[in-house]
Amino acid sequence: MNTEEKLSLMTEGMTEVVTPDEAKELLTRGGELKAYWGIEPSGLFHIGQALVGARKVRQLAELGFTVNILLADWHALINDKLDGSFESIQTCGRYLEGCLKGLGADSSNIHYVVGSDLVDQKEYWEKVVRISKASTVARIKRAMTIMGRSEDEADADASKLIYPAMQAADIFHQDLDLAIGGMDQRHAHMLARDVAPKLGYKKPVAMHWPLLMGLQGGGRMDAAESKMSKSNPDSAVFLHDKPDVVAGKLKKAFCPQGQVEDNPVLEHVRLVIFPELGRLDITRPEKFGGDLHFTTYKELAEAFGTGKLHPMDLKSAVASHISEILVPVQKYLDENPDNFNKLLGIIGARK
Repeated sequence: MNTEEKLSLMTEGMTEVVTPDEAKELLTRGGELKAYWGIEPSGLFHIGQALVGARKVRQLAELGFTVNILLADWHALINDKLDGSFESIQTCGRYLEGCLKGLGADSSNIHYVVGSDLVDQKEYWEKVVRISKASTVARIKRAMTIMGRSEDEADADASKLIYPAMQAADIFHQDLDLAIGGMDQRHAHMLARDVAPKLGYKKPVAMHWPLLMGLQGGGRMDAAESKMSKSNPDSAVFLHDKPDVVAGKLKKAFCPQGQVEDNPVLEHVRLVIFPELGRLDITRPEKFGGDLHFTTYKELAEAFGTGKLHPMDLKSAVASHISEILVPVQKYLDENPDNFNKLLGIIGARK
């Protein structure tokens, strides 16, 4: 591949690249390139986070990047995940690692890093302190949205103020060139870019993918409110969901006839199915128009928007294609069930 082809693969599917010129410079400079994706071990993995992230990790590895996937256990503790049980959080981290390996994020240049390994080092905490000293409280509070928290929540729990500086320190301490994540992570990455010149640290390129809408979404809602969420099982397809469960969730999904914008079912095709499979096949009787085959999202959106494709036919096809994509990771979980079953027990005990 030439540089332009590499850049196209590197940035494919991204909502934002900060900045495209810096990303291109990474690819042309040569030498080792290091990227990272940080994940809070906070519960069961849904496709909005797992499939999009795993795909980008695989693409970066293909381009020669060393990719660290940070299982951010201390961050999850600060963010009150899994009732603040460190043992439960670390079990969840091992489960997430297994899921990502089942999705193909498992090669010699993909490494799984546990947050505790960074936190145990004095030099890491020096970076946290220096980042904090180079930032105002207002700037740190603005970055708290990475936790799914409002700025005011730091008034009740001061530990929340540590989180953004820790996430920036994660980047500097691993000596990274590139930080990736969903759009909900951009504030932390921008904080790192802001303070890097002040502290003499490497300024990372940042890339962010779109947040997959929850299945029960609809309307022009704020992205943080409409995104897929593990706290509402009907809004999310989880990696372990069997075909009948996926079909049931899609059947109840928000999908008004002819509505293309803010349609979560179409978004699942655009952000998950086409990137993974490159196609969407509609199977239906001849009396209802016969089978349809789409290879671009534009074709699909036009057919749905003009009424050539009924919502129920779309939902049925999306459910079957998602289940097809989930076969490898479900096979992995079936063959390596320990951490998944432990996590199910932990979550069940909390109800």
